[in-house]
Amino acid sequence: MKNIDWANLPFGYYKTNYNVRCYYRDGKWGEIEVSSSEHINIHMAATALHYGQEAFEGLKVFRGKDNKIRIFRWEENAKRMQNSARGIMMQPPPSELFFEMLKKVVLLNEEFVPPAGLGAALYVRPLLIGSGPQVGVKPAEEYLFLMFAGPVGPYFKEGFNPVDIQIIRDYDRAAPRGTGHIKVGGNYAASLVSSERAHKEGFATVLYLDACEKKYIDEAGPANFFAIKDNTYITPKSNSILPSITNLSLRELAADMGLKVEQRKVAVSELGDFEEVGACGTAAVISPIKRIVERETGQEFTYCPDGKPGPVSTKLYQRLKGIQEGETEDKFNWNTIL
Repeated sequence: MKNIDWANLPFGYYKTNYNVRCYYRDGKWGEIEVSSSEHINIHMAATALHYGQEAFEGLKVFRGKDNKIRIFRWEENAKRMQNSARGIMMQPPPSELFFEMLKKVVLLNEEFVPPAGLGAALYVRPLLIGSGPQVGVKPAEEYLFLMFAGPVGPYFKEGFNPVDIQIIRDYDRAAPRGTGHIKVGGNYAASLVSSERAHKEGFATVLYLDACEKKYIDEAGPANFFAIKDNTYITPKSNSILPSITNLSLRELAADMGLKVEQRKVAVSELGDFEEVGACGTAAVISPIKRIVERETGQEFTYCPDGKPGPVSTKLYQRLKGIQEGETEDKFNWNTIL
């Protein structure tokens, strides 16, 4: 195993040995190719560069204390990528191809799967781009599907510790009937200015509101938002929110723990009533929130009075991590063991 400071890994790009690639040409997917290059050759008129035909995924691979390698809920990532592809008229990679490439890239880079118990994981990034040339707004006829992987630590430097976030009203992440519900690069490009501004102003991320009325909570930057109140797990429902696989898992865990689960419109005016709030996603898992500040008005909502994550968020986090890392019974059959 590599001599890496696993416990202090940032969340970022890390060079590993190999990536895997597959092209869709002439109406069919080709053979899987293995590459040690970090670069791709792309046509200057590729639709990915001109018309935003690009979608990606992110999933984590864990090594348990039993030394077995576990891939968490890859089927959901495959389905979401297929949905993203259809949303911007790309060729969806079949689930069988998705898994074959995933298994190959993990095993080729097995030495980069972190040891158990250090809070790190192997992060896999599937990427689908329109590689065929077009001048004129229409979909490509050729697509490149690739996967690379690298070890990562927590997305937020605080890890599983409460963070401050900022409500903004002068930027929107996605339009109500746009591409917010699929995982495409344009959504993230739209978030860069406001996210970087929030970081400079001392916040971990931003909380976007609905683009129409600015009354309802949408997404927490790179993650979904959730709240706990009266033994209920509450999370926003909107056509412009990316359906998080972590959020889906937390809803199932919450129900299994005896909590009521509500996926509905969540008004900003409810923030003062919640007992716990957090952001959740593949990269962050759960980031508890201790303070939410309205940038326009300065109004503050505070949580975690003792400076620690709330009890429900903590239990959900521990159960999810326990399943991912093989320490807790996987009663939902979420893991694929290699």
